[in-house]
Amino acid sequence: MGVPQPTAGTRWRCALCGNLTRFDVTRTTKAVEFVHLDLAGEPSVEEREVVSETIESVRCRWCNAVDQVELVDRPGANA
Repeated sequence: MGVPQPTAGTRWRCALCGNLTRFDVTRTTKAVEFVHLDLAGEPSVEEREVVSETIESVRCRWCNAVDQVELVDRPGANA
């Protein structure tokens, strides 16, 4: 099961150390891309549509905790 993704009214917080800003996120993404190859054969992605995305894990960059990241309300989100 994936980790809940923050919304406009929530954000991640490490329950162990209180970190609110630095996380390593491991995600699985399924996407459809329009790739353009120039005449030399160099690819570049011109369009990308994300079909599905699952966050597998979120690790706190400060204390390395994996299972301690939680969703909390953003300040002023209810204002």
